[in-house]
Amino acid sequence: MKNEEQFEDHFKVLRKINKDPNISQRKMAKDLGFSLGKLNYCLKALKKKGFVKLQNFKDKKNKFKYFQHVITPRGISHRLSLTVYFMKKKMNEFDELKNEIETENKNLNNEKK
Repeated sequence: MKNEEQFEDHFKVLRKINKDPNISQRKMAKDLGFSLGKLNYCLKALKKKGFVKLQNFKDKKNKFKYFQHVITPRGISHRLSLTVYFMKKKMNEFDELKNEIETENKNLNNEKK
């Protein structure tokens, strides 16, 4: 179960970076409902696996430095495989719920007869 939670956390972080690479860590943590420490832990794990890298940019006018998280090609591939995994999981859950509803409806119809 812990692995699945970790997959889900990594998936959320990768999706967030993909949507907004310039987002600050503080804002990303808030948007995802993570503590800043949890987000840093996830980012370190993703960096260690080669899924994310940090790029340093300089605004030459203002001599202002900022960092941007970038998803690597390996990270894109990993995000896609996680997407497929979670989609299959949700489809299975949907099928199970659909079967439960059908069974309940049959039971109700049999009771009415």
